[in-house]
Amino acid sequence: MTDTPHQNADTKRRFNEVVDGLVAKNARYAAAYTDPGMSARPVQRVAIVTCMDARLDIHELLGLELGDIHIIRNAGGVVTDDVIRSLTISQRHLGTQAVVLIHHTGCGMLTVTEDFRRELELDTGIRPSWAVEAFADLDGDVRQSMNRVRTSPFLLCADNVRGFVYDVQTGLLREVPAVAEAPDGTPNLLADTPDVVTGGMQPKRAGTDS
Repeated sequence: MTDTPHQNADTKRRFNEVVDGLVAKNARYAAAYTDPGMSARPVQRVAIVTCMDARLDIHELLGLELGDIHIIRNAGGVVTDDVIRSLTISQRHLGTQAVVLIHHTGCGMLTVTEDFRRELELDTGIRPSWAVEAFADLDGDVRQSMNRVRTSPFLLCADNVRGFVYDVQTGLLREVPAVAEAPDGTPNLLADTPDVVTGGMQPKRAGTDS
């Protein structure tokens, strides 16, 4: 739905106020800044893929310092073609050797569906070429993303991947096993249907259109 001219004016004014504030804060930062002379290569040789959710302070919750890692963020923290692109550059040109995936509780991607693409088409007349990558199962989506990393032909260290769910209420990470367990604790190989990556193209999720 399109905003009214009045809403657009209010939105633009608020946007400019926020950005002007950010620029002012940057000026104060730059006034005291000293170039640390650090390399662009992450010290810990790890790339983290996580959600864009504003509640996740990855450096704080993992005790990281500037320059320690690469952080790749998107809606849901899912491994998409573009994430594979970034990870490939991270590994092949900047020396990272492992991938950590972090989803989180209360994620907005738990509340949307692939129908969002149809809604966008109705609103704009254009059907998005990308999948929404919505999910209903946090652990299952972490495992699917781990599988997309492992099966990428472009990554040098595709097997070095671990996945976690971050609890936004407790601040704790919980590791997700690569293979789901049945109630008796044995591996449940049918719990998750893995993707098959061919030539780097990520397959659509169930319910999506080509």
